[in-house]
Amino acid sequence: MSCWSDFGNELLSGRMPDPATLAPLREPRFENSEAKRNGFLKWATRAADDFSLRWLGGDFAQRSEELRKRYPIDPYGLDVRTVEAAARLCALFHRFYFRTEIHGVDRVPEGRVVIAANHSGQVPIDAAILGCALFFDAPRPRLVRAMVDRWVANVPLVSTFFSKIGSVIGSREAASKLLDNDEALLVFPEGIRGISKPFTRRYQLQPFGHGFLRIALETNSPILPVAIIGAEEQYINFGNSERLARWLKMPVYPLIPQMYVPFGQIPLPTKYRLYFGEPLRFRGRADADSNQIADQVHVVQEAIQDQLSLGLRQRRGVFF
Repeated sequence: MSCWSDFGNELLSGRMPDPATLAPLREPRFENSEAKRNGFLKWATRAADDFSLRWLGGDFAQRSEELRKRYPIDPYGLDVRTVEAAARLCALFHRFYFRTEIHGVDRVPEGRVVIAANHSGQVPIDAAILGCALFFDAPRPRLVRAMVDRWVANVPLVSTFFSKIGSVIGSREAASKLLDNDEALLVFPEGIRGISKPFTRRYQLQPFGHGFLRIALETNSPILPVAIIGAEEQYINFGNSERLARWLKMPVYPLIPQMYVPFGQIPLPTKYRLYFGEPLRFRGRADADSNQIADQVHVVQEAIQDQLSLGLRQRRGVFF
């Protein structure tokens, strides 16, 4: 009270107050506010840096630059800028939503390789997550060139987007050219039978096609078996409707109840696990008889099934 009285008396007398007498009233509050602001800014900056590191890694720019150097132009419509944008978005699901656990990614060989994986989940999210793993987590970034079904070419916008991120409509000629150019070719030998399995058949491999192995023999490419765990439970399929599939001109129409409730279109946050096996090399003629090719296909299928069985035994639950 006396401090304010002295201040008032000095003003009435026409003399300016001594700044030293005012300092104790203002300075501590300013310093406290400044410290809090600086502390918050430091915390926010550190949190943003940590998030960016977990999201994209510390070498995203370098990995993207490698792609730009490798693909200045692509005959199939690949656009590196679209790949980078898709990678940023996909990485959010890869790192934070599905919290992908990766085993053996260092087994991916340099140069040409046919990556053969089980297919599931109703929507090809498994392909996107596998692509993320090879771009973000492999010792050197690899761009997966996925073979997609021919009916995708008739879907507006989707076909264009798939082409820009490196996918190619499945054909033996295109696959051979990609492998001759030392690409990483992603195939799902189960085809549509795998991705559209009902929930009661989860992790039961469907019959494999033979085309991928003939292409591997023709181009002298190793086959890398990969097991994907987690996609089977992201959408619960109760069966497939042939009538709706014919009406909508789709190869299959899965019956997924969660799609018809608010926000049910978002996949369930299952935990993805990827198991990369040892590369397999086969010898023989690409035009060998079906029985000989079937024996070699069986070896690949068994390798994937063994990894699936191992991963299922090791996991503690679907969501963690």
